[in-house]
Amino acid sequence: MAKVVFPFGKEKIAYDFDEVRLNGILTSSLHSYKSTDTEENLVKAAMAAPFGTEKLSALAKGKNKVVIIASDHTRPVPSKVIIPFMLSEIREGNPNADITILIATGCHRGTTRDELVAKFGEEIVANEKIYVHDCEETDMLVNIGTLPSGGECIVNRLAVEADLLVSEGFIEPHFFAGYSGGRKSVLPGVCSKQTVLANHCAEFIHSKYARTGIIENNPIHIDMVWAARAAKLAYIVNVVINEEKKVVYAVAGDVERAHEAGCAFLSQYCGAKTVESDIVISTNGGYPLDQNIYQSVKGMTAAEAAVRQGGVIIMLAAANDGTGGEEFYRCMNVDKTPKEIYDEVMTRGRNETVGDQWMTQILSRILMRASVIYVSTAPDELVKGYHMIPAKSLGEAMAKAEEILGDKNAKITAIPDGVSVMVTK
Repeated sequence: MAKVVFPFGKEKIAYDFDEVRLNGILTSSLHSYKSTDTEENLVKAAMAAPFGTEKLSALAKGKNKVVIIASDHTRPVPSKVIIPFMLSEIREGNPNADITILIATGCHRGTTRDELVAKFGEEIVANEKIYVHDCEETDMLVNIGTLPSGGECIVNRLAVEADLLVSEGFIEPHFFAGYSGGRKSVLPGVCSKQTVLANHCAEFIHSKYARTGIIENNPIHIDMVWAARAAKLAYIVNVVINEEKKVVYAVAGDVERAHEAGCAFLSQYCGAKTVESDIVISTNGGYPLDQNIYQSVKGMTAAEAAVRQGGVIIMLAAANDGTGGEEFYRCMNVDKTPKEIYDEVMTRGRNETVGDQWMTQILSRILMRASVIYVSTAPDELVKGYHMIPAKSLGEAMAKAEEILGDKNAKITAIPDGVSVMVTK
């Protein structure tokens, strides 16, 4: 037997598989990568030698109104490690700088104070100015131009009016932007809902370039870079983290050059080749990325690349917050087949995107390939509303998968962390 451990919420699920049935365990070799220094020293070293820019302290000279875009509660960015160094360098360059930390929620719900404390620590929350972006707060949004896609680029006023705009973040494989991090701090991070909808249009999501690990010719990435440049994002600090959410690599500097360096590093470690299997088990890497059904679609795309047509995906995601996207649920919870849902989405033009359409499009695409059994704490009826099959344990899910396939010897692929690996054939 082969034991595989899967992250689930803040816990772990261990399961013993028959080795004869197990086609493979797909993991990122990043998880076994040993960093050369401490988290703090890696970040400091990156900031001491930025790509394509001066040091942050030099950029901050004479800049009175400084905004740091920081990730929200849905991202495991180690802000407690990064932000103190950014604050220190800014104040080294201008001790009197008026600094605001702008939380990049995109179209997510607002980050709570408790979540801010968990992310930054009590000292920063108590002593620094923090503003949580709201994509529908009209008075706080300003139009700065037209994206290459044709959508209006509407950005949080605090970012636009800053004398110096910088950001923190982390880089991981992303299921349609290629990689997270870098330019994503602006779009979707601090943009209006209208802008996010235009960028996440059906045409772009359908593109063969809008896939994990691809940024060249990726129309979504192209829009995002344009938005970051238009907003004058001058400097980033991005990190790569392992499965313990610890920093193993860091980059700083120009939004494109630093991000490209981080992506190049990551691409060396997170690719995994597979053989198609009847059953593929994936996760969203545990908390905080598996807090809702919306986010867990990301981990499903790794399984999508490994499951045979007509097979079964078992997705393990705690989903303690439920849907994570009310419009996503509304669009999926209809008396239509996944193909009918997908075809309807594809009729909408670039500026006709509705809320959460991209997740509807991707989940329906996955469901056109395989049945999805969803292991979570979410109510069964909620899971069924997404055309998925609910289960409360991996054992129950395995039994249901074998029943669907009519084969107790069905071949299995395990992907312990579906958001950290780029699956290729």
